[in-house]
Amino acid sequence: MYRVWNFITSYSLLLIAGASLALIWANTDPESYRALIEYPLVHDFFIGHLHEADGHFSRTLTTQFVVNDILMAFFFAMAGKEVWEAVVLKNGELRGRKAATPLIATAGGMFGPIAVYLGLAMVLGSDTFDAVSRGWAIPTATDIAFSYLVGRIVFGAGHPAIRFLLLLAIADDAAGLIILAIFYPTGELAPVWLLLSLGAALAVYLLANDLPRRLDRGNQLRPNSTWVRRKLSFWPYLIAGALSWYAFMRAGIHPALGLLPVVATIPHADRPYGIFAEAEAHLKDLLNWMEHRLKYPVEIVLFLFGLFNAGVEFSAIGAPTWLVALGLLLGKPIGIFIMGWVGARVLGFGLPEGMNFKDLFVLGCVAAIGFTVALFVASVAFPSGDIQDAAKMGALFSFGAAFVAIVVGKLMRIERHEY
Repeated sequence: MYRVWNFITSYSLLLIAGASLALIWANTDPESYRALIEYPLVHDFFIGHLHEADGHFSRTLTTQFVVNDILMAFFFAMAGKEVWEAVVLKNGELRGRKAATPLIATAGGMFGPIAVYLGLAMVLGSDTFDAVSRGWAIPTATDIAFSYLVGRIVFGAGHPAIRFLLLLAIADDAAGLIILAIFYPTGELAPVWLLLSLGAALAVYLLANDLPRRLDRGNQLRPNSTWVRRKLSFWPYLIAGALSWYAFMRAGIHPALGLLPVVATIPHADRPYGIFAEAEAHLKDLLNWMEHRLKYPVEIVLFLFGLFNAGVEFSAIGAPTWLVALGLLLGKPIGIFIMGWVGARVLGFGLPEGMNFKDLFVLGCVAAIGFTVALFVASVAFPSGDIQDAAKMGALFSFGAAFVAIVVGKLMRIERHEY
């Protein structure tokens, strides 16, 4: 049910390719790299980065805005889809007693890195703390793709820790989306614009989803729902998504999250088959149909994201680098282990059958890879410059968690389960 290997590796390879190209480019010809990512496509446009000059506000559409704010919205929509199904559908992975310990461990995997990041920043002095404190959320991220790949190497494909890791990572994504929306506005907040997002989502749900089903009550042929599905397809939801995205941008909330309210309105399956389950390719509901049509475009988006965000010069290494890296490499495993122990032993929710506390600690080491979302948070936590670049380098250094997890797994004699 969790045949996600090909799905994840295809995403990871393109993301690594984009990030590697960015690192090489930024360290061999930084001026041309900066010119690429900051290239202005349209000046004084209705979308884009907001600028102020002499009291006049204007927006410039740049190449980086297209990648980070527009195209990445589809990536977050896919992540949101998995979270939505895991929470609301019958037998969803984040519902019931089985999800209790992973959810509690997820909280530890967020509070631990925050404590390490802010604690070390305070040790470095008040000036450093004031300069870097806004980046506290960067090390809270867990990269589901790379963590899954390393988890397979450490535990094997059939170990119960793999399922635990997937649940933790998807819950981490959900918490990360909430943090981005609340704590990292892109400008002055104007929450009245969220009424447009709410109205678009509500209107498309009532007109394209709820109304046809009501008209089809008592008719097994479902002619109205079939007509809407065949004739209108995804277009009503795309239009609603565009309105919601624009509303998020104008509201001062990062527009990459703008499609999430519409995801919940799309007709979906009655039950989930698992996170990124291969079986979902055979489902005919519109939500799964849309997700699988977006798979290959989003792979290209992740390549572009790596290219446009991982290009930092090695000379940028500084205090934020070590704060982010240590927040992930120390805070993640310690936080996940402590809170997982509390959930399993103190609160009595237990661990999955076949998993022990050694597995839990090593799983925390695996979850310390925060590459994709950590890069994204760094790009919104700090303005372009030395501090942002240093923080991004810390996110790149979190790949060291793969080596740490493999070594610790060997030392603790973790038993691999291949099937």
